[in-house]
Amino acid sequence: MNWWNSPASDTQITHGNRMWLYILAAVIMFLLVIPTVIVIPMSFSEGQYLKFPPTTWSLRWYNEYIETPRWVNATLVSFQVAFLTMLLATPVGTMAAYGLFVSGHPVGKFIFFILMTPMIIPVILIAIGTFYVFGKIGMVNTITGLVLAHTVLAIPIVMIILTAAFRTYDLNQELVARSLGSNQVRAFFEITLPQIKFSVLTAALLAFLTSFDEVIISIFISGGGNSTLTKQMFSSLRDYIDPTIAAISTILILVSTALMVAAQMLSARGQE
Repeated sequence: MNWWNSPASDTQITHGNRMWLYILAAVIMFLLVIPTVIVIPMSFSEGQYLKFPPTTWSLRWYNEYIETPRWVNATLVSFQVAFLTMLLATPVGTMAAYGLFVSGHPVGKFIFFILMTPMIIPVILIAIGTFYVFGKIGMVNTITGLVLAHTVLAIPIVMIILTAAFRTYDLNQELVARSLGSNQVRAFFEITLPQIKFSVLTAALLAFLTSFDEVIISIFISGGGNSTLTKQMFSSLRDYIDPTIAAISTILILVSTALMVAAQMLSARGQE
């Protein structure tokens, strides 16, 4: 039996019958990916303007990125904010997911929904509200303000990943440890946490990525010496488009892809 006539699923539908679906999926993936991938060769252009395909190849704009203080500073700020957001959002989201899972109280569903609202409502509304509140308390253009705002966006992602992990975890193991004299905190760290550690690491990586790639809130509440890389890119695109943006975009694509691949690998290990 060849591949064309072999079953594609338990319903015995063959790969040949599904060929239209494969082609449609390939076309959609191509349309989604090509606008991103096309930036990569443009970043190696020698010319003063964005052009595809490049007539001459060079690392000129990567050197421009490395040698320009405002780009370097913005990159350091983005990594700093993303790392701090990861350190804050991961334990908070883990504790929230664990608390709601263990309690089993009907109100927990409502609390879970409230904590998911940053993923539901438009980010622009969160940005406007954050800018208004932080402007009143003097936290605009500060690292602390950026970390807190990005944490609000990252916590729901952490909670979704950890909630899924807890649903596949047998809570009776922790209850046995507690019945033998261990308190709940010790039982969590010694029994539960080692079994969901890959899910926690996955959540941490995605929390980092959420902050590192975030642009809308950064536009509103970052500025000056505390501008993030995405905010600096937006400001540059507004004033003048140069191939440095393509070089930075390529770096962001590589960083984001590497983190996503790492998260998938950790998630796969957690399911073994």
